[in-house]
Amino acid sequence: MDKKDILKHLPYSKPFLFVDEILEINENSVTGQYTFSPQHDFYKGHFKDNPVTPGVILTECMAQIGLVCLGIFLLNKDSSISENLHIALSSSEVEYFKPVFPGETVEVVSEKQYFRFNKLKCKVSMFNNSEELVCRGVIAGMIIDNKGNE
Repeated sequence: MDKKDILKHLPYSKPFLFVDEILEINENSVTGQYTFSPQHDFYKGHFKDNPVTPGVILTECMAQIGLVCLGIFLLNKDSSISENLHIALSSSEVEYFKPVFPGETVEVVSEKQYFRFNKLKCKVSMFNNSEELVCRGVIAGMIIDNKGNE
């Protein structure tokens, strides 16, 4: 499965898709990018006259790139993936160090800690354009492919 195929299997669409590109991926890690468009609705009220990307959105971006993209890659190693992919975030612990402003591009780097019984746990970091650490943490989730079950 190539990088573009992984993006096609993501169970998200705009405006809740926070993955633009996968730069590198293998069985132990993934690196990807996303640019936060100034047109996102959440900037209108967070914060007044000084918009900043909410931490929950940064965590979602980290999870989509660092957990879901890697999970799709790992699931596809054993068999092809159906259109009935279900994702359930089971835990996250993220520390925030720098703000992300409208128009900024971030890079997410994720390292697999384990993948067993369709549960994936990763150490994930996000960096800004200046290669400064924006946030980091550990994110885990269940990735289930319900082939033929609708």
